[in-house]
Amino acid sequence: MKSYTLISNIKMLAGILDKNILLKKGAEMGVLNSIENAYLIIENDCIFGFGKMENLNESLQNIKISHEINANNGMVLPAFVDSHTHLVFANWREEEFEMRIKGKSYEEIATAGGGILNSAKKLQSMSEEELFIKALERLNQVIKQGTGAIEIKSGYGLTVHDEIKMLRVIAQLKSVSPIPIKAVSYTHLRAHETGRNLVCRLLLE
Repeated sequence: MKSYTLISNIKMLAGILDKNILLKKGAEMGVLNSIENAYLIIENDCIFGFGKMENLNESLQNIKISHEINANNGMVLPAFVDSHTHLVFANWREEEFEMRIKGKSYEEIATAGGGILNSAKKLQSMSEEELFIKALERLNQVIKQGTGAIEIKSGYGLTVHDEIKMLRVIAQLKSVSPIPIKAVSYTHLRAHETGRNLVCRLLLE
């Protein structure tokens, strides 16, 4: 059964594209097409129609609105799709960011106990429940900032046990998330760490 939702009185409906435009690149990325004083009609989960409020009646002639949202002069724009995140981790590494600002190389930071191995050690010592609580807080933060779909990778476990632990946390997030989550097993971070250290040594030599 078709269900129609109307969002009315939109001050600015942003991200308008011609249906024949499948890709924007280069300078086109800096152009944000929009309609002021607009409406948007959604059929089930798909956009059915949009336009200026003055033309709304034309779009309503052959459909019945089952739910209406008054935007009250708010903005409506497409959500972000975040295609590469490591949302499940133990703690931030702001001290390493400070070291990089001071000119430390990645190898120097790793030698001092930082880098991916540092993140892995912290994650391995943290319980699954605590990882979930922290990751859920981060998920809610990115949703508030406009993310509408997200990919979450494992990778910081570095052991089979801890990689599975991360994937279980991601599965928990999927079960409670209001937005789509794609889980990806990312198992090459140990090689990534080794490779970066090797490159650093070669450059220094």
